[in-house]
Amino acid sequence: MNKELEEVVKIYATGKHSDLSLYLLSKSKDTLISVLTDLLTMYINDKNSSTIREFITVILAGYKHKTGKIGYNGFKQEAYFPGGTIKCEAKPKNIRTEEFIKYSEGKRKTKPAKLNGGGNFTDYTWERLIRDKQENINMLVSGFIDGRLIYIIEFPFNCPQFVKRLEEQLQKWKNKLKGSRTTTGQFLRSANFNYKNFIECNDLQIKFILTKTKLSEYKP
Repeated sequence: MNKELEEVVKIYATGKHSDLSLYLLSKSKDTLISVLTDLLTMYINDKNSSTIREFITVILAGYKHKTGKIGYNGFKQEAYFPGGTIKCEAKPKNIRTEEFIKYSEGKRKTKPAKLNGGGNFTDYTWERLIRDKQENINMLVSGFIDGRLIYIIEFPFNCPQFVKRLEEQLQKWKNKLKGSRTTTGQFLRSANFNYKNFIECNDLQIKFILTKTKLSEYKP
C-alpha cells in the first residue's frame, strides 16, 4: 500500500468525509489515479474476500448483483415469463502469479493450483442441494489471474453431470456420519467441482473470455 492510499484509508476510517474530500481535492490527477489503481488491485486480489470478483462476474454475465451473504448472488428478468426472475450463483476464483514464483524459488512447498473451471460450495447440505435444484438457478464460474478476468462460463445448476458430482460428495459425507449420535447441524464442509463436471452440459455459454493471443500470455 503506497503512502497516499494509506493516508486516505486512515482519514476515511478516523475522520469526517469532509476531511477526506479536502485531502483528495488537494492531490493531483496522477496521484488520484495511482491511489484508485492501488486500491482496486488490493481489493480484487484479496484472499479473504471475493466480493468484487463476484460482482464483476455477475454484472458481466447480464445479471443484477445482489448484496448480502444470504441467498443467491444475482438475478435478471425472465424474458419469456413477465415478472419472473432467473437467479444465479457465482463462483469466482483468483490465481496469484506470486504463488508460482514462490514455488519455483522453494519458498512454497506445494505447487499452487491452476485455473480449472473449478469452484466450491461451503457448508453444503442435502437440504441446500434440494433447494438449489428447485430454484433452477444458473451457475456462473469465473477465473481471474492477478485480478484480471480470464473467463466466465454459465450453465444450468440442474445439469445432470453437475448435480451428480454434488450428490456423490454428499453421499460420502452421509456415510461417514453413520453411527454418529446426531447429524443435526452438521454439513459437508466443502463440495467442489471443476470443468469436467459441467463441460458437456446443455445450454452452456461462454459469457466472457480473453482473445487467444491474451490467453496464451496466461498459459503458464
